[in-house]
Amino acid sequence: MEPKICNFAHMFNQYDVVVVGAGHAGCEAAAAAANMGSRVLLVTMNMQTIAQMSCNPAMGGIAKGQIVKEIDALGGYSGIVTDKSMIQFRMLNRSKGPAMWSPRAQSDRMLFAATWREMLEATTNVDFYQDTVREIIVENGTACGIVTSLGHRIRSKAVVLTNGTFLNGVIHIGEKNFGGGRVSEKAATGLTEQLVSLGFESSRLKTGTPPRIDGRSLDYTKMEEQKGDDEIVGFSYLQKPALKPEQQKSCWITYTSQEVHDILKEGFESSPMFKGRIQGTGPRYCPSIEDKINRFAERDRHQLFVEPEGWNTVEIYVNGFSTSLSEEVQYQALRKVPGFENCKMFRPGYAIEYDYFPPTQLKFSLETKGINNLFFAGQINGTTGYEEAACQGLMAGINAHQKSIGEEPLVLKRSEAYIGVLIDDLINKGTDEPYRMFTSRAEFRTLLRQDNADMRLTEISYKIGLASQERMEKLQRKKEKVEDIKSLLQKQSIEPEEANEFLTTRNSSPLPAKQKAAQVILRPGISLQEMADNIPSLGSQLIDYEIETIEQAEIQLKYDVYIEKEKELVNKMAQLENLVIPENFNYDKLVSLSAEARQKFTRIQPRTLGQASRISGVNPSDVQILMVYMGR
Repeated sequence: MEPKICNFAHMFNQYDVVVVGAGHAGCEAAAAAANMGSRVLLVTMNMQTIAQMSCNPAMGGIAKGQIVKEIDALGGYSGIVTDKSMIQFRMLNRSKGPAMWSPRAQSDRMLFAATWREMLEATTNVDFYQDTVREIIVENGTACGIVTSLGHRIRSKAVVLTNGTFLNGVIHIGEKNFGGGRVSEKAATGLTEQLVSLGFESSRLKTGTPPRIDGRSLDYTKMEEQKGDDEIVGFSYLQKPALKPEQQKSCWITYTSQEVHDILKEGFESSPMFKGRIQGTGPRYCPSIEDKINRFAERDRHQLFVEPEGWNTVEIYVNGFSTSLSEEVQYQALRKVPGFENCKMFRPGYAIEYDYFPPTQLKFSLETKGINNLFFAGQINGTTGYEEAACQGLMAGINAHQKSIGEEPLVLKRSEAYIGVLIDDLINKGTDEPYRMFTSRAEFRTLLRQDNADMRLTEISYKIGLASQERMEKLQRKKEKVEDIKSLLQKQSIEPEEANEFLTTRNSSPLPAKQKAAQVILRPGISLQEMADNIPSLGSQLIDYEIETIEQAEIQLKYDVYIEKEKELVNKMAQLENLVIPENFNYDKLVSLSAEARQKFTRIQPRTLGQASRISGVNPSDVQILMVYMGR
C-alpha cells in the first residue's frame, strides 16, 4: 500500500512577505505590509511573547515620543497600542519650546502585548507561525523565503529580519553566563553564520536590564512621587486615550548613595563587563549602574525611577539600575537604596550580548545591498529602544511590500521625520554602539515636532495605500480648522479693558490700545488657551475647537519666523540632495579624494552628494571634488 503524502506543506502557500521575529519591529513590519495588501507570515519563536516589552514598561520620551507619533501618522499601530495600555502619561519638556515637547507613557506591560496581538489578529492578511528560522532561501542573489528549524521551506517575495537580541544571544549575571535571547528564552543560531557566508559583516553589541522587585516590599514614603499630567494628550491622532488623569498610577524617584556604590564596587572583581567576558559594546546613553559608577566616579548618587509594571501586578521596574553583577551584589546594594530596605527581588538584572549587522550594508529602504528583497529592521541594525525598532519595522514592512509589487520604496528625508534622521544616520555613519535617537541628532527639529507628525506624514502614507481614509479626512479637517483659527486671530482685535487684568497676572505689559489677537499671542508666557479662558470675546469664538487644534494654530503663529528659516535651510540642503551620483560609480578614478573618503564612498555607494556629505569621516573638500566632477 502506497504511503500517504503529507499535505502539511500546503499550509505554507507562497507569501508576499515573511517577517521573522515578533518584537516591536516585527509587529510593525507585519501590520504595515498586510495593511498595504501583502499576504504576510509572521514567524516567532514564541507566540506568547509577541510585542513583549523586554525592558522598561514605557513608550516615548525625548525624541522617542516624536517617533511614536510619526509611526501613528503613517498608519502604524504603536501609538494606538500605547494609548490603549497606558497607566500614566507625561509630556516632557513642556517648559521648553514645542520642538522639544516629547510625549511619554508608562504602559501596562501585559496589556500592551495583549493589545498588539489582538490588533495583529484582527489585521487581514497576517498569518502566524511559531518556529525558529534557521536559514534564508537565497536564489540568484535574491531572498525567496525561509527555512525553519522544523524543516519547513516557506516561499515569499520578500523577507524582513527583526531578530532583536536573539542572534547568538548570551546572557550574563555575575560569573554565570548562558545562551539566550531574553531571560528564559533560547537564542537563535544559524542565521548569522549563513549571512556571513553570503558576504555580510557582523559584530557584537550588549544591552542590559535591571532587577524586577516586589512592590509590596517597598516603602514609598521615602521616595519622591512622580504623578502623570493633568491633561492626557496621548500618541494617536485618531482618538484621545480613554485613561482619565485621576486614574493614573504614580511612578517614584529615589537615589543611590556612596554606600550603594561601595557595595556594587565589591562585585566588580567578578563583573563580566570589567573582566572582559562581555566583548560587545553597551549603550552609551543608558549605561549599567556599574558603568555609571566607573565613568562618573565623582558623583555620589544616581537617580532611580521606580516604575509600576501595570494595573494588576505588584512587579516594579527599577529604571536606572541596569546591571550584570551577581545576584547577591545586586540584592545587597538595592537594600541600601531609600525605600528598598526590605525589598524582595522577583528576578535579577542581566546583560545580554548579541549579533548585529552594521547598517552601512543597507539601502535607504532598509533592503540589504548584498541580497535583493531581504530587509533588516530593529536591533539587528544596531539600534536600541522599542521606538527605534518599531519605526524601522514600519519602514521595512512598507518597502518589502513595495518591492514585492515592483513599486518605488518610501524613503523619508531628514527634513521630513525623525525616522528619516535615524535611517540616514545608520546608513551613512553606521554605529559601533547601540544607537539611540535624541532631538539633537535632527538639524530640522523645529519642523519635526510631535504635534505636527500627521501634517508631515499622513498624506505621504495615504498616497502609497497605508494611512486610512479616516486618517486622511481627519487631517484635512484639522488643517482647515487650524487655518480658521489663524485667520480669526489675525482679524480679531483685543480691547485693553478685557485683556489687561489677565496680562498683568502673567507679568506681561498692559495693552495701550486695542491690538490684534495674533500680535498678543506672540508675547512670551502667553498661551492661546489661556487667552481664550480669560478674554470672553475670544473665548466665545474658540469654544468649539479642540485643544490640539488651538495649540497647533498657536505654534504656527508664534514660531512662524523660525519655521520659515528652517524651511529655507532645507531648500538649500535639497540642492545637494538633487545631485545624483551614478550607480556603481568608480571612485578610484578620483585620485584627489582622500583615501578614507574613497574607501567609504566605495563601500556605502551614496545616492546623492547630500548623502555623501553626511558620511562619517568625509571632509568638505571630498564633497567639493565630487561636486566638480559631477558638474562635468
